[in-house]
Amino acid sequence: MSKFKIVLVAPEIPGNTGSIGRTAVALDLELILIKPLAFDIDEKAVRRAGLDYWKYVKLKTYESFDDFLENEKPDPSKLFLFSRFATKTIFETTITKDSYLIFGSETKGLPVEVKEKFASQLVTLPMNSEHIRSLNLANAATAAAYEALRQIDFK
Repeated sequence: MSKFKIVLVAPEIPGNTGSIGRTAVALDLELILIKPLAFDIDEKAVRRAGLDYWKYVKLKTYESFDDFLENEKPDPSKLFLFSRFATKTIFETTITKDSYLIFGSETKGLPVEVKEKFASQLVTLPMNSEHIRSLNLANAATAAAYEALRQIDFK
């Protein structure tokens, strides 16, 4: 079974984090939150979006992206950083069980220094309309998680 991880860098909207937590529980994945968080993870809004599932979220938090890298020690080729500015789609990747799906905050995306350091690992979900700037974070994370699941478990 898949065991890739979902990583949120500086999430701002508790409802999105709660919804992503619910997806993580559904797929038996770990959710990693990288500070700063714009809310307390015990907030009612996070629990409401995660419903009664929040207590089952396999949750880790890190103080910074560097703290995450130092403690998780991921293979850089297993990091998939989502950006609307990426030229490669998730469908052009090979996601494995030890991969990390990494998403930035709702209003700022990933920090510039992180995107620069891992430029070759930037991916996007396709958007075919010029009327949309970005997808909702919870929707994007869920879509990416199910594509990762398909790649790992259903090849």
